[in-house]
Amino acid sequence: MIGKRVLETDPIPLVQVKPMLEEREEVHELNYEQNLALDHVTKFAKISVENAEKLVGELEEIIKKTQAIKIADVMPEDMDDMRLIFAKERGSHKKEEMEKILKIVDKYRENEE
Repeated sequence: MIGKRVLETDPIPLVQVKPMLEEREEVHELNYEQNLALDHVTKFAKISVENAEKLVGELEEIIKKTQAIKIADVMPEDMDDMRLIFAKERGSHKKEEMEKILKIVDKYRENEE
């Protein structure tokens, strides 16, 4: 990686990584780390790409984009999961705010079943 540098970074939901890696796999063989990432995404992606984008968009009205993406990746089921996600974040989130986030997440979880 000598001579290369990061021009920009933009966090994306886990489910958006799968199509990127599959597209790259068609062009040439994936390296070890990319194969591990594809395996991880296949096992742990819980919603579709479209629903992930909608969920992140809805959550961005309440919280930061990075937090919204983390929630879309984990799809928390209860308040304990929510507390774990926000444990390292600065500032505290109100209980009502976290309940509202859970309701939004549940709406997208039901769409996937």
